[in-house]
Amino acid sequence: MPFFYKKSYSSNEQRTPWLPIVIGLSLAAIVSTSTSAIAYAKSTSKIKNPIPPSIVIDRVFVDKSDRILKLMSDGKILRSYRIALGGSPSGHKQQEGDQRTPVGVYTLDYKNENSIAHRSIHISYPNDEDKARAKSLGVSPGGNIMIHGQMNGFGHLGWLNQQRDWTDGCIAVTNDEMDEIMAAVTLGTPIEIVE
Repeated sequence: MPFFYKKSYSSNEQRTPWLPIVIGLSLAAIVSTSTSAIAYAKSTSKIKNPIPPSIVIDRVFVDKSDRILKLMSDGKILRSYRIALGGSPSGHKQQEGDQRTPVGVYTLDYKNENSIAHRSIHISYPNDEDKARAKSLGVSPGGNIMIHGQMNGFGHLGWLNQQRDWTDGCIAVTNDEMDEIMAAVTLGTPIEIVE
């Protein structure tokens, strides 16, 4: 029957109320998603028990396969954060634009309060070995690998962004987590990144 044909219903027939069902299901999905987002935001929005300034973070450890960044002191894990990586995270960074996070031991060598993301700490990639490898391949090794928060203006979406890999090879955390990392980590701290 053509879409413009209007069927007449007898008094014994019942119509299925499709529109109210669709609207009801849509509203339920929105409320459910919003409730989950609010619960996640409340659980991560304020860092409980901040790291005391007297404790020295002597190592940052990143496990790419588990998507975890750990702040460590004297061999003890003080904090663990869920991280997001680049769009092609497996393997060591080979060249600019490959969306990989390097693997190895580097140094956190400067902090940037005016980054395109909510604060950042630079990782000392590329080192001499990375530069030599890239040169032998005839490519640029890339650089500007950072630990950073969410892109400026999108901090409220941290709960969603952290569910996927979205950076260009950097290590992303939520904004509140980045605030804690910036306060706790001093320049010169080694960072070990494993596959």
